[in-house]
Amino acid sequence: MKKIGIVMGSASDMPVVKKAADMLESFGVEFEIHIYSAHRTPDEAAQFAMNARENGFGCIIAAAGMAAHLAGAIAARTTLPVIGIPCKSKALEGVDALLSTVMMPPGIPVATVGVDGAANAALLAIEMLAIEDEELARKLQEKRENDTKKVLETDAEISAQYNK
Repeated sequence: MKKIGIVMGSASDMPVVKKAADMLESFGVEFEIHIYSAHRTPDEAAQFAMNARENGFGCIIAAAGMAAHLAGAIAARTTLPVIGIPCKSKALEGVDALLSTVMMPPGIPVATVGVDGAANAALLAIEMLAIEDEELARKLQEKRENDTKKVLETDAEISAQYNK
C-alpha cells in the first residue's frame, strides 16, 4: 500500500495535522509528517514533492495558514494528488488560507478541504488509496455505516425526548 505524506508549513499547524494523523492511524495507513515551508524552506519542500512518488507516497496532504502557498508549491513539483488543508489564523480566521489554497491556476490542481478540515483531508487521501485497495474500501464503507448508525441513534434519542 502507498503511504501518505503530510507536510505542514509550521509546527503551529500540528494541532490541526494531528486530526489527519489520527484518522490515518485508525485506518492503518502508513504516513510521514514533515515541516516544510513554501517560503522558509522552499528547496526542501520542492525536493520532498519531486521525490514523493519514488519514495512510496500515493498522495500528499499539505497544511498551512495565512498565505498558505504550501499545497500549491507541492502540487507544482509532483503529479501525485495534493490535498490542501487551510489552517485558521488569528487575523482572517482562515479565509486567507482557504483562498490561497483553493485558487490554483489551471494545470496545477489542489483538492481543498474546509478550514482546519484535517480529518476530511485524511479521509479523501484514504479514498484515493482505496481505488486500488479493497481492504481500505471496506474500512471506509464500515466507517460510513457506523457514522450513519450514530446519527440515527442520536435522532431516536432526541425524538423520544421532544417529539411526543
